[in-house]
Amino acid sequence: MTAVNHFTYGPLTPLLAYVMSCIGSMLGLRLTAQAHASRGGSKVRWLLGAAISIGGTGVWVMHFIGMMGFQVEGTQIKYDVWLTAASAAVAIIVVGTGLFLVSYGRGRLLALLGGGLLTGLGVASMHYLGMYAMNMSAQVSYDRVTVAISVVIAVVAATAALWFTLRVRKPIWITGAALVMGVAVSGMHYTGMYAMHVTVDSEPGMIAGADALDFLVPLMTVISLITLTMLLMVILSPSEEELHEDAELLAKLELRRRTAQQQQQLAHPSPGVAPAPMPMAAPTPQAPFSQAPFPQGSYPQAPAPQADPSSMPAPGGQAQPSRRQPSRSRRR
Repeated sequence: MTAVNHFTYGPLTPLLAYVMSCIGSMLGLRLTAQAHASRGGSKVRWLLGAAISIGGTGVWVMHFIGMMGFQVEGTQIKYDVWLTAASAAVAIIVVGTGLFLVSYGRGRLLALLGGGLLTGLGVASMHYLGMYAMNMSAQVSYDRVTVAISVVIAVVAATAALWFTLRVRKPIWITGAALVMGVAVSGMHYTGMYAMHVTVDSEPGMIAGADALDFLVPLMTVISLITLTMLLMVILSPSEEELHEDAELLAKLELRRRTAQQQQQLAHPSPGVAPAPMPMAAPTPQAPFSQAPFPQGSYPQAPAPQADPSSMPAPGGQAQPSRRQPSRSRRR
């Protein structure tokens, strides 16, 4: 006999779970956008923050907020501490693995499909591990077809989420993608919960484990505070567009500095360093012969004939006789 109630507090728990899933997904997408604009260790830190946001808040916190509204008539529900903590670790690790595969796989289709399959199976494992962590005086069974449907939903939702991390950059698109991711995660959760059938024992026994209010609420509060801290870090950090503008400005300043340095070296060359050769001016074309090379009315004067030094007057006033003998004419 199945005696379960998924909505003990009415629409409060599913609505709150959906809101937390959207917040975690939105912050995770914002962090992945910041990671794509970063390099080295900074990129790794942003991706780790995205894994905590999506896997921790968007998936795990959403799951256990929904479980807060789950009750079984005739038995008390407690949680195994270590299995519950392990389910949180599984959610963060598988989401982080998918993010790293897609981010460092440069958006290739094989990396996207592999990361989506791995992340989806990991999220489904987290879901059923969290359900297995419940201790109650009852027998639990699952419908295999419904379980398979929930796993398919998880894989499709994870692949879509990883695709969003590669394509979505603007805040309005991040918000829309987070709303879609919240629907997918909530749909996967309640589909998996619907696959569970519980039969209460006729003789209830002692139930081991921690109560939800004593264990889950503090753990969810810690993860939510971590998410809030990362949200503040994102708000205070420059956006991808601002980082791009800063990079362009630094490139322009560096180019201007190099240009000024080269001009200074040309103006004041260092001793022992040959200055750069100056470009030679092109030869002036000569005027053709048909054109007058001189202006009209001005022609060059022929050089004056120089006097024979032998005919120059001596210092005493008399002309020196010429040493050249007159030639004698031949008589015929």
